[in-house]
Amino acid sequence: MNKTIAIFNLIQDDLERVEQKMREKPRLTAYLGSPTLAYESTMYEPHPTLSAVIDHLIDSGGKRVRPALALLVSRIYPSEQEQILALAASVELLHTATLVHDDLIDGALLRRGNPTLNASWSSGATVLTGDYLYARAADLTAQIEHMRVMRLFAHTLMVICNGEVKQMFDKRIRLDRQQYYERIYAKTAALFAVSTEAAGMLGNAPDPIVDALREYGKLLGMAFQIVDDVLDFIGDEEKMGKPAGSDLQAGLITLPTLYFLEQNADHELVNRISNNGRLNNTLVQAAVKTVRESGAIEAALDEARQFVRRSQTALQALPPSEYRDALWELSDFCIDRNR
Repeated sequence: MNKTIAIFNLIQDDLERVEQKMREKPRLTAYLGSPTLAYESTMYEPHPTLSAVIDHLIDSGGKRVRPALALLVSRIYPSEQEQILALAASVELLHTATLVHDDLIDGALLRRGNPTLNASWSSGATVLTGDYLYARAADLTAQIEHMRVMRLFAHTLMVICNGEVKQMFDKRIRLDRQQYYERIYAKTAALFAVSTEAAGMLGNAPDPIVDALREYGKLLGMAFQIVDDVLDFIGDEEKMGKPAGSDLQAGLITLPTLYFLEQNADHELVNRISNNGRLNNTLVQAAVKTVRESGAIEAALDEARQFVRRSQTALQALPPSEYRDALWELSDFCIDRNR
């Protein structure tokens, strides 16, 4: 964690500006572009309750890894400050929107130790809040006025939503490794990739460098999600803010369970997990203990380390600098966090 604090210190001022950008309360009249329509009306302002909830979601934290990736790339390939701040804020708001919808879909009542939005709001209000965050993220991206970045953002959003639909419909299907990789790419790696790739585009990096930045972000995102999935079995519940086995409780099969199934194909407990969807707490805790005591956890972590090494190889295309070193160290951090 101390290493990560040192990395973030390089861009702390910009991270604070990103937070301010995320909290801005836009007025629709500012973007209509017609003098006859540019009137003041409270109906075009965010509802006070919506604004308060969004501020609460922002305050609930998160490591801000995605905006940090964009900001670090911008120190290597500089762009207009307002553009990179808008990009960094948009990817974090997009991430926040996905969490709101994920919690509703999964029926999760806790995130980072705090009640989720759907724990106290209706499904309709929760969905609309997530939709508003998606729209706000898109609005920030549009402010950049860079067509390639706007199209990349839209494509990433489609990948994320399509991944969620696949996860919902495939939840009761016994996944294989390829299906798992596709799921975590859509869930996490796609947004890491857009953070680094779009920042390179804004900084007019050569196309081979933009490709390398995308590869770095994608591979880092894959490792990040695998570690998240491992932490669901072995993480500190207090730090994580949710009980162990939350994925299993929601009927999700992740890499540690896949490894265990491969090593113990006929194990009754885990076969029940892979076929029965949501489980009661007793069965979940028994499954968590069984997977913890196998070699599946270390096998999954080894795979995450392989993704990290490949991400660091992609970084070698960038010119040496303290910011490239910070991206390298950020890759290492994703393996060691919250343990």
